Amino acid sequence: MKKFHVKKAAAAVCLMFLAAYSCFPWKKKNREKSSSGVSTEFQNFQKAEPENLAVFREAYPDVQFSSSYDSEKSDWKIEIRLPEETESSTFYWCNGSLLPEKELGKAGKYWTLLYSYPKELKDPASMTEEEKARLKEFSSRTNRREGLGTPMFFFETLYKSASRAELERSLTASTFLGKKTTVHRRIAGPLKRTEDKILEAAKTSADVQSFVEGLNKADAYNWRVIDGTSRKSFHSLGIAIDVLPKKISGEIFWSWARDKNPGGWMLTPLSRRWLPPKAVVEIFESEGFIWGGKWGIWDNMHFEYHPELILFNRTTEK
Repeated sequence: MKKFHVKKAAAAVCLMFLAAYSCFPWKKKNREKSSSGVSTEFQNFQKAEPENLAVFREAYPDVQFSSSYDSEKSDWKIEIRLPEETESSTFYWCNGSLLPEKELGKAGKYWTLLYSYPKELKDPASMTEEEKARLKEFSSRTNRREGLGTPMFFFETLYKSASRAELERSLTASTFLGKKTTVHRRIAGPLKRTEDKILEAAKTSADVQSFVEGLNKADAYNWRVIDGTSRKSFHSLGIAIDVLPKKISGEIFWSWARDKNPGGWMLTPLSRRWLPPKAVVEIFESEGFIWGGKWGIWDNMHFEYHPELILFNRTTEK
């Protein structure tokens, strides 16, 4: 498995079929003004902070999020303060990208942090020619190098990962289903609850029991950038974990499948892919982890802690 960390290109940011959002600021126009000289529409706008900021508050309840409207930037300024910290970090909402001021001029380079995470695993047999072509373009080396990417600024603040030395002060040695691993302290609790739920499910499910017995590794922390990009992998933050089976019965990672079938890897039938049991995926999701198997460029061993995405998609489903 030596090629595991080398060829695992772009998995942590493989968010296929996303519409790439740029920052659309509030535009001032000639509007009816109140007696104070300020447009009534602008006054009403000031009262309502970005609706989805509540998702971040619920996902990270120990973090303080405060907001104020910056009329000069025509956007919401979001102050974020971590527990036991006296200083806040400043971001701009920018349609959910949470960008520092210096990045506002490059907003078109970044995705929003809140996007559609599929409820069900897509059957590749239902993929259209347009989807197939879009996926081939998205997975190209040029797009990985020059295309849109996940804005890491919020996560670098949340997990204190501006440098490797700083990040590693927040790591803790752990185990997952009996396999040694290293994770960020912030996810130690959710990962332990995930483990407990899986072990409980294994008592009544042969598939889950087989998954537990067949596990070879649980690789989490690995400081590195994503192959072909300058962006950190979420493994670098210690919030992603790869569950590697002792025997890989089928394709497990899109890039390895592409090496064998450059033109049709994305159509690999689910029956020919290694998949963790559905119950295991649902348990991970119940604790705030998303599964890379639901990405268009799939990474079936990969789970990543993003409670804001789980909450956001539950909200939009309702």
